[in-house]
Amino acid sequence: MKIDINCDVGEGEGNEQFLMPYISSCNIACGGHFGNVNTIDKTIQLAIENQVKIGAHPSFPDKENFGRKLMNISDEELKESINSQLNLCKERMSLVGAKLHHIKPHGALYNAIAVNEKLAVFFANLVKPYLKEAYLYVPYNSVIAKVALKKNITIKYEAFADRNYNDDLTLVSRTKNNALLVDKNEVLNHTLHMIKYQNVKTISDLEIPIKADTFCVHGDTKNAIEIVKFINKQLTEKGFSIG
Repeated sequence: MKIDINCDVGEGEGNEQFLMPYISSCNIACGGHFGNVNTIDKTIQLAIENQVKIGAHPSFPDKENFGRKLMNISDEELKESINSQLNLCKERMSLVGAKLHHIKPHGALYNAIAVNEKLAVFFANLVKPYLKEAYLYVPYNSVIAKVALKKNITIKYEAFADRNYNDDLTLVSRTKNNALLVDKNEVLNHTLHMIKYQNVKTISDLEIPIKADTFCVHGDTKNAIEIVKFINKQLTEKGFSIG
């Protein structure tokens, strides 16, 4: 069985060269919450060298809050920003012959379209032209997943290896102490549980059905390198291939 490990990268951590050998797809910040031509080019090059599938990681245009706060922004402003981010990423990729594998929205935008139908429809319409030969990474059973399927957008379900879940499959807010999993063994066990049982153990100890085609480890987690190295090795030893 193949397991795709994805990582959010190009976000100013400078750890991409250490992450890339252990992941199979990446989500490159393209100017909304972080990123410029230099960081995008550098990250694309590292992905190519490590044969890692490349995704664009657009967000609300909010560098101040790293795209992790819901923005009160007009449809026109959001449309202009997302188009600008995706066009920049695609332009930089085309210069080196790289292919867009997927789009994964970031932070507050990702969480909002998971539950807000109006915004999910708006976002799906916006990104559909970019997804003729690429996937949209979405949470399982989310509003955006259902909207995308109705619009014939090809999706991959994403689960989070390093985040805790609420009972409704939303992620525990980063304002809470138990939002992040940073112990490598906990991350591995959390991931293996989702793979084996197709459910996730929530913070209230319920087991809720979940499907995942790809598992995310956040590149800005303080010990992200240790985590991806460990879960890559452990999953490989258990007979999975990373890809």
